[in-house]
Amino acid sequence: MALERLPDLARRGGAARSGRICTEEDARTELAASQRWGVSLLAPDEAGYPPRLAELDDAPPLLGVRGAPEVLMRPMIAIVGSRNASAAGLKFAGQLACDLGEAGFVIASGLARGIDQAAHRASLASGTLAVLAGGHDRIYPPEHEDLLLDLLGSGAAISEMPLGHAPRARDFPCRNRLISGAAVGVVVVEAAHRSGSLITARIAAEQGREVFAVPGSPLDPRAAGTNDLIKQGATLITEAADVIQVVEPILGRPIALREPDDNELFDFEPEAADRTRILNLLGPSPVSLDDLIRLSGASPATARVVLLEFELAGRLERHGGGLVSLI
Repeated sequence: MALERLPDLARRGGAARSGRICTEEDARTELAASQRWGVSLLAPDEAGYPPRLAELDDAPPLLGVRGAPEVLMRPMIAIVGSRNASAAGLKFAGQLACDLGEAGFVIASGLARGIDQAAHRASLASGTLAVLAGGHDRIYPPEHEDLLLDLLGSGAAISEMPLGHAPRARDFPCRNRLISGAAVGVVVVEAAHRSGSLITARIAAEQGREVFAVPGSPLDPRAAGTNDLIKQGATLITEAADVIQVVEPILGRPIALREPDDNELFDFEPEAADRTRILNLLGPSPVSLDDLIRLSGASPATARVVLLEFELAGRLERHGGGLVSLI
């Protein structure tokens, strides 16, 4: 059989050790374990396998899929960046993911700390794809297991690694090719020199995917890699509309960004507890909206509505720089 000849062919090619061929017993064990974890094993020609990923020469012959498989059939934009991201980078990644999600895109990323995490969380409602470096039962970083469970409701996770496989350093570039391969384009928000996100951008370019980069301060080393990408020809973006303008011709159909509706503020009724917490944080000294949201635990929409209520009642004064105080 062809499989039986593979070790000999590898030795003739110069391999120091012959590879191990999976036995039928091993395969049955893996299938049973996958069923227990709710993981479906899909081949490139099967429904549910990401169509753009299936076009690659090195597409995984079997892909472990968990979650909502229909998400994998929708157009995707990957958002990646620094694990040690700045507050501005995290905010931008979240806003971009939210806007692109509302425009109909699934947001793909690697479940890492920093930019990946912000992109996943901002697109939980619209659909997000986590691409894993290890098996579905070996999540990295471990503290993101809850995030993974949250996104599986309306999103999905994929891995080419078997169950029980703990991710190693060399597994992450392999994971990165899946992130870019499944997407129409890749957005790099923050990346230092020698960043793994730059590997993703390089692979994306080799795969024929669009590469986008968010400019940053030349004084911030976290923006050095993204600024270099722009010099090398990556598309500079500052909002979701920049991404959509490039990918619309690729998808062959118009894509509309959701317009903000001011009437939503008047239709929204904040919880009494949220209103009380925000009121207790306000005083004669000006405070920023971001601090109010962070300290109160309220959503941005709730905080804006409560402040509007106080302002209409003549109890709130607005200052420069987005600061507010009680009168």
